[in-house]
Amino acid sequence: MPANIIPTMRYRDAVAAIDWLCRAFGFEKHFVVPAEDGGIAHAQLTLNGGMIMLGSARDDDFGKLQKTPADVGGVGTQSPYIVLSAVDAHHARAVAAGARVVVPLHDPDYGGRAYSCLDPEGHLWNFGSYDPWK
Repeated sequence: MPANIIPTMRYRDAVAAIDWLCRAFGFEKHFVVPAEDGGIAHAQLTLNGGMIMLGSARDDDFGKLQKTPADVGGVGTQSPYIVLSAVDAHHARAVAAGARVVVPLHDPDYGGRAYSCLDPEGHLWNFGSYDPWK
C-alpha cells in the first residue's frame, strides 16, 4: 500500500487561513475542529484528492516542534508542491485572492508549468503541472 503523505502547518490565525486557502487555492473543508479559544484545534483541507492538515499555532508539545514562518524570521523550512492541470488559471485565482508570487509562472526544464507563492502568513506554496509519477 502506498504511503499517504499529508503536509501539516500551523497558522497564527487558522480560521482566516482556512477561508483564504479555500478561496485562493481551491481547497475544500474536509474536517474542521474548532478550539475552545476560538482558533482551530485541527483541520483537514482537500484538493484534487490530496490533503493538508493545519491548526492554530499554540505553545503545546507539537507547537514546540513546528513554528509559523513569522516565528522563525519570515521564512519557511518546508513547502508543499501540488500537481495541477490548469496552472495558469490557478495562478490567476491565487493572485486575485492576494497571494504574493515569489516565482513567476514559468516552464521548468524538467517539464510542465509552475509557479510559487506565499500565503498571507508566509508559508511557501509550489504549484505545477509536472507530475513526477508520470
